Amino acid sequence: MDYLIPYGLEWLNLLLRWLHLIVGIAWIGASFYFVWLDNSLVPPSNPAQKADGVSGELWAVHGGGFYNPQKYLNAPPKLPEHLHWFYWEAYSTWISGFLLFTVGYLFNPSIMLVDKHILEMSGPVAVIASLAYLSAGWIVYDAICRFFGVGNDADKKVALCLLVYVVIASFIAFHLFSGRAAFLMTGAMLGTIMVANVFFWIIPGQKTVIKTMTEGKTPDPVHGMRGKQRSVHNTFFTLPVLFAMLSNHYSMVYTSSQNWLVLIFIMAAGALIRLFFVSRHKNKPNWVALISGIAFIVLTIILIAPPRPKVSVAPLTKIEFTSVKTIIQSRCVVCHNAQIANKNIRFDSDETIKNQAQLIYQQAVVSKIMPMNNATGITDEERNILEQWFKENN
Repeated sequence: MDYLIPYGLEWLNLLLRWLHLIVGIAWIGASFYFVWLDNSLVPPSNPAQKADGVSGELWAVHGGGFYNPQKYLNAPPKLPEHLHWFYWEAYSTWISGFLLFTVGYLFNPSIMLVDKHILEMSGPVAVIASLAYLSAGWIVYDAICRFFGVGNDADKKVALCLLVYVVIASFIAFHLFSGRAAFLMTGAMLGTIMVANVFFWIIPGQKTVIKTMTEGKTPDPVHGMRGKQRSVHNTFFTLPVLFAMLSNHYSMVYTSSQNWLVLIFIMAAGALIRLFFVSRHKNKPNWVALISGIAFIVLTIILIAPPRPKVSVAPLTKIEFTSVKTIIQSRCVVCHNAQIANKNIRFDSDETIKNQAQLIYQQAVVSKIMPMNNATGITDEERNILEQWFKENN
């Protein structure tokens, strides 16, 4: 039955990834919608609505019907019988993401988190460091909001402090973890901040307002202002987080010698592009933000562009399979054998090596994602041998 464990883990990984994607779409979709809605509302023309405390409304048509959402400056005069709460999308996204991180990274920390070329540490230490990194992100962010999130120019102060912290945190991540893990960890840190905003501030504030109303009292508008502040922060985190999550599939970004700059530049681009769309919702498009965001992306593409390949004379001798087998046995079989079959892939026989030639070429030659963090020390010469062997036989 041991041989079924890798197969089962692979299915668990796939299903968790699917779930994470579904609930993530629901959360981000709701977040984007409400940011758009909040910035698209217009003051009501009906005196009765103004008297009831309606601060803005919007008419929209969708799916064959008309909708008229309204926003109350503080709270409606009478508490509605049915309220829809937007929080399970956020909680489900974080829980599924953490479970996926556990299955993919925390179960294999020595391979997935550690790069001995960066920092020599044991698997348990890497697990503790990763959890501390996620926790520290929320603690520092919340402290920044508490100290600088009030008063004049609060938004600018918080934005500047967050920029400095994300740069520092990213730099630390790339000096603790493997490049791939550092991208993921930084994105997960921001995602943790986002869900903590919902859990510790947005939802409790809304519950306090409702409790106050049921007691027949007037709710303090500070709860709504705090909730909106944290919600706005969340919307600027979304595009950077999405890039960090996608990046682990593209080794060109995290294997670059400038990988931490790549992450910073693309995250800045995501935040600036999101700023453009938020400003566009207000009919005041910030074109400088959009152009700056695109410039960061172009700069990143140029920064990590591969050098021009050297022209070499075609080899005169054909690669023997024994040479390929020797490379696979010394560099790949440690993680892909009958006992340990990561991704349910094995290379412990001639037949399995030949059947997986396309995969070996793609992962070890084209993307160079394998061996993970080059833990087994494969050389460029060995990759060239694998490349020549594949091209000669396909």
